[in-house]
Amino acid sequence: MMDDRTEQVAVIFLSQRTADDAEGYAAAADAMADLAARQPGYRGVDSVRGVDGAGITVSWWADEASALAWRAHPDHARIREQGRAGWYAGYEVAVATVARSYRWAKP
Repeated sequence: MMDDRTEQVAVIFLSQRTADDAEGYAAAADAMADLAARQPGYRGVDSVRGVDGAGITVSWWADEASALAWRAHPDHARIREQGRAGWYAGYEVAVATVARSYRWAKP
């Protein structure tokens, strides 16, 4: 989960998975999470997926340039094409500038 921060970019990825190649998808998702975490400006990720295959992933970035650099990363682009070819029935991406965020958790 992300830390409390101001002025960041949220890349919101809404997706619908197919039933195809669950093992390949899981391996690719893990590899992309590891790669994203090493990118300049990366601030974290939150992700959930329902049993029906619907998912929401929010990746958090320091600024627009960092988010765009991640989108353009060659390994990310390659995996994105694999996703379009078989892992996803469809997806939507929304990019938002977040002015303020905070969180609370029961102790």
